Amino acid sequence: MSYGDLAGKTVLVTGATNGIGLVTARELANRGARVTVVGRDAAKTDRVAREVNAVGTILADLSELDQVRRAAAEFATKNKALDVLVNNAGAFYSKRQESREGLEATWALNHLAPFLLTQELLPLLRGTPGARVITVASAAHGMGRIRFDDPEFRRGYSGWAAYSQSKLANILFARELARREPDIRSNSLHPGMVRSGFAHNNGGGASLLWGVIDRFAITPEEGAKTTVHLAAEADSGVTGRYYSKSRETRPEPQALDDGAAARLWALSEQYVSAQ
Repeated sequence: MSYGDLAGKTVLVTGATNGIGLVTARELANRGARVTVVGRDAAKTDRVAREVNAVGTILADLSELDQVRRAAAEFATKNKALDVLVNNAGAFYSKRQESREGLEATWALNHLAPFLLTQELLPLLRGTPGARVITVASAAHGMGRIRFDDPEFRRGYSGWAAYSQSKLANILFARELARREPDIRSNSLHPGMVRSGFAHNNGGGASLLWGVIDRFAITPEEGAKTTVHLAAEADSGVTGRYYSKSRETRPEPQALDDGAAARLWALSEQYVSAQ
């Protein structure tokens, strides 16, 4: 598969210290992009930045909206353009957890963080011709529904249901962003089941289960291909779509509900304005 030249393009990748985020950052830098990576751990983020030849690092726990805003502000002070924003950071929590701001962790990190980060960086994106926002979702969206009355699962928490909801939210967000910002290419994707240590943070039975799944999973290099494709392909003008294996794919029906996308956007605005 061939990719376009990204020489001089400014790229921001979240969740870049492991798995497909790390590979994405490395591959885009190898194609000439000026990549900034976002991570939580200073030593690990610095090491990865050297490994992938990133031009900058931003330290932030994206499960906290205040830190999302700070990360966006830090990036904006150092860069005059943003050609590609890769919303890659995400996690799975088998047991309900809350961020320091009191938000359920899956909802905060997997959905509200990319929503707010993109919002905060819109001035840069709007000012960069051909800018792209790439949001890493998952085929798990097919088992998800948006619990508009209880998106934080304060009642009847299920790690899988919370995760599936967040991945559905990723696709709906990407579609609504494309509708609201027609000059920005906004697409989402399923990377595949990737062997990257994902969800091993949970320990116990959940960690053992994901360990078994990892035996049959694809490599991070394979998993990053669709993200790299969307970042580096020649501009086709396609926006608001969902991809898998580097090809446009039709998501499940609930991900095509434009009414739900608009409702989710309004709900997300309420959340980020309240913090």
